Amino acid sequence: MKPSEIKEISTKELKERLETEKDDYTKLRLNHTVSPLDNPLKLRLSRRNIARLLTELKKRQMSDTSKS
Repeated sequence: MKPSEIKEISTKELKERLETEKDDYTKLRLNHTVSPLDNPLKLRLSRRNIARLLTELKKRQMSDTSKS
């Protein structure tokens, strides 16, 4: 997911995507522990997507508090 795509998403949808990404990452990690994944780079990409979502969410929270 690109940063430009993340900026267009509403805050509510951003939180929902964050939860689904976290769930997917957990499942990937467990599957990788049991038997190696075909493409272990999926773990890295998933972690980075979570970080991007968290960064955008934090940025929005900081801008909301500075406006108040």
